[in-house]
Amino acid sequence: MHNALQSRCMQSGTQVPTFRRHRVAVWSQQYMLGSSMLCRCDMRPGYHAVPGFSCLREVTKIAKHDTTRINDEITASRCRLIGVDGSQLGLFDIRDAQRVADDQGLDLVEIAPNADPPVCRVMDYGKYKYQQAMKAKQARKNQSKVEVKEMKFRPKIDVGDYETKKGHVLRFLKKGARVKITIMFRGREMAHPEQGLNVLERLAEDLKPYATVESQPKLEGRNMLMLLAPIKGAFDEKAAAGDGKKK
Repeated sequence: MHNALQSRCMQSGTQVPTFRRHRVAVWSQQYMLGSSMLCRCDMRPGYHAVPGFSCLREVTKIAKHDTTRINDEITASRCRLIGVDGSQLGLFDIRDAQRVADDQGLDLVEIAPNADPPVCRVMDYGKYKYQQAMKAKQARKNQSKVEVKEMKFRPKIDVGDYETKKGHVLRFLKKGARVKITIMFRGREMAHPEQGLNVLERLAEDLKPYATVESQPKLEGRNMLMLLAPIKGAFDEKAAAGDGKKK
């Protein structure tokens, strides 16, 4: 393969690319240009694409927002080197440090660029980034998403509607959601805000075994608001008590 590459380069008048050893090699996309096939890849200065051959992209795919310098991106001339096992290897010329990483098929990563000299570590950077992404994904998955539902009442609500809406609020609380209770006033109802307050206090009292009032009733414009939060374990205890009665 190498001899064929050399001969092809001599025929086309291009320089023979000398690829570094890297852990990850990704085939770049090929494009047909006339009778020859050229590839599109990230080439370092002085490297040229050779007609008829597919190049290997030698750099590890790292997100653009990642500002960590690795391998040839490191600009310092010397560094304090840490081995792949975390051991302190001492001061190295940057080329010698890169050679240590290359001999192990790993990356040289600048982990403390502001130190004097900078601190670099030999590691599998692609694997490290993948593990960090998986940890972040798991952390997001484990975060409890608190949902806020809303239930609207009228100050002169009848008994049937009140019981129906209270059942909906209870169902939301059972699912672990907070519930914002809104009393909507219309027209002359604003002259008697105590009627809305009575509804909210009645609801809070009825749901006292299951919810706490996280935000006390307050009047905002034509609406009176109250926020209920579920009591942790309240529904589990009631369910357990119900099972005990059945037995």
